[in-house]
Amino acid sequence: MLGYASRRLLTTLPVILIAITAAFFILRLAPGGPFDQERALPPEVLANLRSYYHLDDPLIVQYFRYLVRLAHFDLGPSFVTKDFTVAQQITIGLPYTMTLGTCAFVLAVVLGITAGILGALYQNHAGDYLIAAVAMTGLVVPNFLTAPILQLVFGVNLAWLPVGGWGDGSIRFLIMPVTVLSLSHIARISRLMRGSMIETMNANFIKTAKAKGIGRRRTVLRHALRPALTPVVSYLGPAAGYLLTGSIVVESIFGIPGVGRYFVGAALNRDYGMVLGTVVFYMSIILVLNLLVDLAYAWLDPKVRTR
Repeated sequence: MLGYASRRLLTTLPVILIAITAAFFILRLAPGGPFDQERALPPEVLANLRSYYHLDDPLIVQYFRYLVRLAHFDLGPSFVTKDFTVAQQITIGLPYTMTLGTCAFVLAVVLGITAGILGALYQNHAGDYLIAAVAMTGLVVPNFLTAPILQLVFGVNLAWLPVGGWGDGSIRFLIMPVTVLSLSHIARISRLMRGSMIETMNANFIKTAKAKGIGRRRTVLRHALRPALTPVVSYLGPAAGYLLTGSIVVESIFGIPGVGRYFVGAALNRDYGMVLGTVVFYMSIILVLNLLVDLAYAWLDPKVRTR
């Protein structure tokens, strides 16, 4: 397992370098800059700012300087927010983003797997059709449409929940954003789990277990669940990454002060440092999560380790 983990880790290094290179040059070559304002700065002030942030150096020199900073775990300064570095802003917003993403991930996994198992065990019954209908609704309705609907119904009309904000961080402020963020993943996980469980329940080893008189509950939990989870585990890595990066929209709609809001503000203000820092941050999380999923997949299916 250690050798497999090492191989997977080494394959991520070129991906990290390519992603950083692409993000760096796309940002720098796009029109505009962090100091472009409605009222243009005096030329001497603009020249001093560019010199202070080394933006007047050749692009390739800026690129290698940024790589050296990353090698020392320094995400650099923010070109717009003078009082905080990129790392400090990410540190401020990280607890909100992680809380939102973790709650949504747990909810999606628990409800998605449970719904998928029930749909498979009661295939072609009324409950299966109901689960399929809810799952399809969660897939086709985007979160930027679901969020205002929930805000209007439960926040404005019924006044059961806060419309937005973080407040004291209690569950009342989390219910709607977590629900919106997890809906599509609940749907996808339930569909994956249902199809995999149906296939597993028709396998020969399950028929053998049933022939030995093992109860249905024990058959599902002890024999069918682990192999049926394999395609679901493969999906969990990208899903977890999306729950963090996808929270950008949800954080903006509900006014949650997470990393996503910093990213949106930096993109609008052309803050090179903040945009690159959040890209590196999100990319690192996604790669780590994918590595963990690969290890979990190898645990579920030992044949994967030899590939």
